[in-house]
Amino acid sequence: MAGKQEILTRSGIDEALGGLPDWRYRLGGLVTVYKTPTADAALQLIAAVGRLAEDQNHHPDLDWRYNRVFLRYTSHDAGGEVTSRDVAAAAAASSSAADIGATAEPGLHRTVEVGVDTTDAADISEVWRVALGYKKGPGTDLADPYGRGPSVWFQETPTPHTSRIHLDIHRSQAESAAVLEKAATTGALMNRDHAPDWVVVTDSQGNRLCLCTEAGHRPAD
Repeated sequence: MAGKQEILTRSGIDEALGGLPDWRYRLGGLVTVYKTPTADAALQLIAAVGRLAEDQNHHPDLDWRYNRVFLRYTSHDAGGEVTSRDVAAAAAASSSAADIGATAEPGLHRTVEVGVDTTDAADISEVWRVALGYKKGPGTDLADPYGRGPSVWFQETPTPHTSRIHLDIHRSQAESAAVLEKAATTGALMNRDHAPDWVVVTDSQGNRLCLCTEAGHRPAD
């Protein structure tokens, strides 16, 4: 069994991604999407990734949608962060994808979190955990143990927003500009005070969402 490996720093991740053009960093993992020529080719890629996972004893989160395969590698035994094992696995998956003529579309991989404003996270987090069947993550965060649903995090503040629940939609910084431009054309209010880390988008009824990038969510050096 592969042993626990050292967590990569921000500069280490950036260096690794320089050799992994198909991949992006996202909340403690490496992510991408492969578009295959046919659904049958997608199954071939899934089988190849499965064989790699067994050989490496390192298994990705994988989702199949017709001729697209969504992949995410993270090291759970390192606290859900990126290690050299993830880098090696991503490189091997890229090689398998190239062998069957798949093309990378990493911009399609987005991650959604639910944010809840509260004066006391401990007072309410257990209700959410039990109702969702989630597990406790870092701090008061909650996560789906099977990686299917969005994680939930509690933003403690003495002045909760009147719209207490909002979505954080994480996309890669490399592909975020087009999404921000389209969001602005809807007439939504765009608060860019924290860009490129995140942009707060408010609709005409006061509901909020944040369009986030990895800029504000990478590990420190």
